[in-house]
Amino acid sequence: MSQSPDTSTADATRDIADVAAVEVITTAAVHLMSAAAVKCGLAEDGPHGAGAEYLDLDEARKLITALAALVTASAPDLGSQHARSLRDGLRSLQLAFREASAYPDAPGEGPGEKFTGPVS
Repeated sequence: MSQSPDTSTADATRDIADVAAVEVITTAAVHLMSAAAVKCGLAEDGPHGAGAEYLDLDEARKLITALAALVTASAPDLGSQHARSLRDGLRSLQLAFREASAYPDAPGEGPGEKFTGPVS
């Protein structure tokens, strides 16, 4: 016997209500980081080496910028350990993007740098 749409929506809402905001934010950040890493060509399972077939810097730029905005805006609410980990991951992605670019952006113009400042 299947649930009615109203029942399943209520169950999903109850499940979401049980999750702390910090968990929702960090989960979203991890998804953005993972997607950006793949788009920067960092996937390990590609047949052409380290994910070269997945390299898409235009998409990576969008993901990294969204991640930078999320991390910057939510850092005061995350606590120092969570915020530091997310900032470190973001910085690594920004550096990977710069290394993958044939023509690196000027300092302060890279993905997310309007939120984080220049990455060197």
